[in-house]
Amino acid sequence: MTAHAFDANWIADMALRLHREPSTAETVERVLQYARQAVDCDYAGVIVVHKKSRIESIAATDPLVEKIAQIQVEVSEGPDLDVLEDRISVIVDDISTEARWPRWAHLAAATGIRSLLNVRLSTGEEVLGTLNLYSRQPYKFDVDDQAVAHVLARHAAVALAASRQQENLMLAADARKMIGQAQGILMERFDLDADQAFAVLTRYSQNNNVKLRDVASQLIATRALPAVTTGGDFASGREPRHAVPIGSLRPLETQ
Repeated sequence: MTAHAFDANWIADMALRLHREPSTAETVERVLQYARQAVDCDYAGVIVVHKKSRIESIAATDPLVEKIAQIQVEVSEGPDLDVLEDRISVIVDDISTEARWPRWAHLAAATGIRSLLNVRLSTGEEVLGTLNLYSRQPYKFDVDDQAVAHVLARHAAVALAASRQQENLMLAADARKMIGQAQGILMERFDLDADQAFAVLTRYSQNNNVKLRDVASQLIATRALPAVTTGGDFASGREPRHAVPIGSLRPLETQ
């Protein structure tokens, strides 16, 4: 552990820099940079949890980190999974003798990593993932390292949550713009009003299990609506299997 880990100015600078990063990827890379400064370790990585409990290694300072994460997924056990489930943090003193997750430890020991420190990334309202520090030496991490990692993880989680929220808002804005453009194409081509054009897009989306954004994107790019069901025509709501050029479609019948 480095001396400046307890320096208030260092922590304040870290917090500001994390919040200034323009994207989630850059935020995570900055987290890893600070983690290696704050705690003496050989490697570092961040795992995030997606919907339906799917986990993904989104940043790592070495491919070995991603390998250890993947092993946990393959054998359905490991320290990251426990931290995501019901632990705040975990220290593994020596992977080669670890008994809590024997299948994972047996395979992970082959990577040459001997000890690790995993800390939950959480805002209090949402578990985002884990911050993971690794060493080739056994018994590398102690409770002081754990305390420093917790401080870093709290700041990192807030910055990561804010970054993801901003990106989601941008994606939502882009999607609304794209859907509006697709509506405009249908309105102009078939003399529909906005509600009717939106109904056409949502019908394609629901009937063919295609995201509304993707339907709009293809319509804008190719002037054709994606279709995967059989028979019928545009006006009846039954689309052929192939994508249909907009110019060949009849307008939606109105009452």
